[in-house]
Amino acid sequence: MLKKTILIVDDEPKTRQGLKKTLEDWANGRFDVISTDGASAAIDILMQREIHILITDISMPEMNGIDMLKRLQEQKQFPVVIIISAYSEFDYAQEAIQLGVLNYLLKPLSKKKLVETIEKAVEVQKKREREGKLTKIIDERLVDVKVEEKQDDSYIQKAMNYVDQHLNEQLSLKEVAAFVHLNSSYFSVLFKDQTKMTFSEYVTRSRLQRAKNLLIGTNMAVSDIAEAVGYTTAKYFIKIFKEYEGQTPSKYRKTSMIKDI
Repeated sequence: MLKKTILIVDDEPKTRQGLKKTLEDWANGRFDVISTDGASAAIDILMQREIHILITDISMPEMNGIDMLKRLQEQKQFPVVIIISAYSEFDYAQEAIQLGVLNYLLKPLSKKKLVETIEKAVEVQKKREREGKLTKIIDERLVDVKVEEKQDDSYIQKAMNYVDQHLNEQLSLKEVAAFVHLNSSYFSVLFKDQTKMTFSEYVTRSRLQRAKNLLIGTNMAVSDIAEAVGYTTAKYFIKIFKEYEGQTPSKYRKTSMIKDI
């Protein structure tokens, strides 16, 4: 597993070196702690590699810390940020908060306060990572369909509920149409008209959504997951999964697992 990275930005060599030493001692090898002496160099680093936590001074030549953060927001590169400053200036602090900065610390920094703040930053970064990974799990088309069809007494809602409750079984359009007391041809047209997807696609997406949850949330073997979501063979499950997700279930599990720092 690759280490997370903390970037320190400060034009004062003594401060920069002191912060780096304190954080390296605290990290004990769990993080890469790197530093630079200016905002422009920091932006270059952020464009080239992923930075998880950024500690930056406000007052620097060429570009101040606030302007650097604005640039980063424009580039959609925004790690968890801690501002440090020798000045208790309300305007700076207020603008930093508006930019989503985690904390605004005044120099000289105590080691205790720095470590407390960086530990809080780690928790925030972990939460962001979890939320990002959970978002990738969700099939937005399924969510949209379920939101649209939220009337419990509608034919399509009843059909979707039935499918969701029987994903581990073999499902057919004829079976589900009969369950909601509709002609299968009419049900097929009605389902596509109201959900903007065929009945078959809904079943497949629902199976894969359940499979993704099991891949990430359990240690079940891929073959067992295939059976749990209604596929008779693991080979066919893997084929369908790869068509929709662009990778095999095993690779999806490996790249999507939510891990602690």
